Amino acid sequence: MTTERHVVNPFEDPALAIRYEGWYAGAGREADILEKELLGKLLCCFPDAHSVLEVGCGTGHFTRWMAERGLETVGLDIAESMLDEARRLGGPKYLLGDALSLPAAAQSYDVTALITTLEFLKDPARALAEAVRVARHGVLLGVLNRWSLLTLRYRLSGKAMWRSAQFFGPWELATLARRAAGGRVKSIAWRTTLWPISGVGDLPLPWGGFIGMLVQLSEEGRT
Repeated sequence: MTTERHVVNPFEDPALAIRYEGWYAGAGREADILEKELLGKLLCCFPDAHSVLEVGCGTGHFTRWMAERGLETVGLDIAESMLDEARRLGGPKYLLGDALSLPAAAQSYDVTALITTLEFLKDPARALAEAVRVARHGVLLGVLNRWSLLTLRYRLSGKAMWRSAQFFGPWELATLARRAAGGRVKSIAWRTTLWPISGVGDLPLPWGGFIGMLVQLSEEGRT
């Protein structure tokens, strides 16, 4: 969502930070509900998880949501303006940091989450490797699907943030995650949501606008 990809980070714009939460409350309300429904199902696959590091947390929208689910959640972002807004809105702890070099020890969180973050990183593979490094149980991903009508509309919008974004399909994302996790991968599962048909939730099909992916990990040195 908000870690460095180019010299100028579009998420450093204070005006964007202020508008960001408004989108979830307005035009993005249905998308927010569907994304959280899918991510919530995936989080339930980590019944023993107590702590989460959300990388690229932005204004803390999903950080607060995970904290409300009873998880000890920390949000991290490289954009000061986003973190300022997150802190103003209250909730969990927030840290300034880079997804490509996380300020955390190995396996210091049960789960690492990246929700609409990988698309805006200059090195997604390295970010995933870092996410795996600091996670004990697994990695939770929420990514806009390159094979969806939703992403096509974003690309055609002409907005700079979407022109510079790098989108992924489900299998491409799974391959990237598997390479990042190496021998620690136990399983990878995904579903998609944000279908152009009203009333459809999440499905195990590759064309929904938003991919929810779960990467379950073994402890370091074990299989």
